[in-house]
Amino acid sequence: MTTIRQEDFVQSIADAFQYISYYHPVDYIKALAHAYEIEQSPAAKDAIAQILINSRMCAEGHRPICQDTGIAMVFIKVGMSIHWDTQDSVQEMVNQGVRCAYLNPDNKLRASILYDPAGKRQNSGDNTPAVVHYEIVTGNKVELICAAKGGGSEAKSKFAMLNPSDDLVDWVLKIVPTMGAGWCPPGILGVGIGGTPEKAFMLAKESLMAPVDIQDLIARGPKNRAEELRIELYEKVNALGIGAQGLGGLTTVLDVKVLDYPTHAANLPIAIVPNCAATRHVHFYLDGSGPARLEPPSLDDWPRLTYSPTNAHRINLSTVTREDISLWNTGEVLLLNGKILTGRDAAHKRIIDILNSGEKLPVDFANRFIYYVGPVDPVRDEIVGPAGPTTATRMDKFTRQMLEQTGLLGMIGKSERSQVAIDAIKDNKAVYLMAVGGAAYLVSKAIRASRILAFEDLGMEAIYEFEVKDMPVTVAVDANGSSIHKTGPRVWRSKICKIPVVNVQ
Repeated sequence: MTTIRQEDFVQSIADAFQYISYYHPVDYIKALAHAYEIEQSPAAKDAIAQILINSRMCAEGHRPICQDTGIAMVFIKVGMSIHWDTQDSVQEMVNQGVRCAYLNPDNKLRASILYDPAGKRQNSGDNTPAVVHYEIVTGNKVELICAAKGGGSEAKSKFAMLNPSDDLVDWVLKIVPTMGAGWCPPGILGVGIGGTPEKAFMLAKESLMAPVDIQDLIARGPKNRAEELRIELYEKVNALGIGAQGLGGLTTVLDVKVLDYPTHAANLPIAIVPNCAATRHVHFYLDGSGPARLEPPSLDDWPRLTYSPTNAHRINLSTVTREDISLWNTGEVLLLNGKILTGRDAAHKRIIDILNSGEKLPVDFANRFIYYVGPVDPVRDEIVGPAGPTTATRMDKFTRQMLEQTGLLGMIGKSERSQVAIDAIKDNKAVYLMAVGGAAYLVSKAIRASRILAFEDLGMEAIYEFEVKDMPVTVAVDANGSSIHKTGPRVWRSKICKIPVVNVQ
């Protein structure tokens, strides 16, 4: 009988979540590097370059790949011959490990988990509790997969209870475009088929933990229906032309995973769960000999790229005017210099409440830009921790009032904007700029000063003022209401039809 000691288990969990905060899986990096090499869309290639550069920086500096350090998930298979040397439950031990990882002073991770989700939504402060999935199996080992799943990709999960005669592929191809870019492609699409609704979701989530191997599968050929679906969906989803960050391009997904399970004769449940550009998971075993030993990957597997965007325009935020921004075009790369404000969901809700009450705002937004971000706390000599953009669509319902009543010039976030927000941007001759999701550490290096201006009690959701130097952004919605997230995929969907499949792969 194998004895697993509490201290070994807790240490392994803590080490795993630190490890995945700054190390991408090597298989993902190799697939992303290949996507970079073949990409023909300038905007998408620029975005992929930022993700790859950010990844290498994080691996070298041991800082988070993304400011959203995720909800902690643990998949555990416990051998029947295991003896636990502990008085705590497995859930309690996992939480101890997560707490240690997220509060590590050398690489503090962002706490994003809220108690009372339908009420006060109070932050737990240490990213606990984790979501733990258990399975009892034969054997005398404990098998674990630790994963950190960002909220942007989780928010795009989809489910349907189809009829048995319905076409699964057609459903997926209809659904993926509705997911927008908030899940930060290029990533991995997990598909779960069969069982019951909750089983289908579990299959989709679990499938994402497997290595990226679609090119090997294509080379050897499929052996069953699930593998046939993987290849078909991989090729057809990429043919949609959505591309990196939704900007239009050849690669939307680096792999498609499919797991299935027997289901009721009257049902065909299907779930989709995407994994984003901050794909983070690690697989290890405990055999009673001590904590897990997680070997650092070789940085030789990371491409050596430098970020120097061609044809980018430097913008002085101290002097830019509404007339200036009216000349910016979608797809144009800008390097921002000067001071920007920050604010996301909770801050926007407070701002709107203050506006509606007729009271004075604590911050003057006139002729300023607001960045939708919730940064990681700084460590050592950092000005701010990783500070990538959050999904802009969550602020869409506030956009018109913010623009009309505060004098904002524009907003910075990730992914597309809804038509409601686009109309507000057009009517107010404002702009929406897109920063790359999955390049949080790279973005943070452009931030030269930071101070809290308001709502300090909101923690990472407070209103900060950042002083930035050459912060890279792309014009996503211009003052005339043109959106690159609409025009880009449409253009590249047409182009892909004329590109030989061998080049797309």
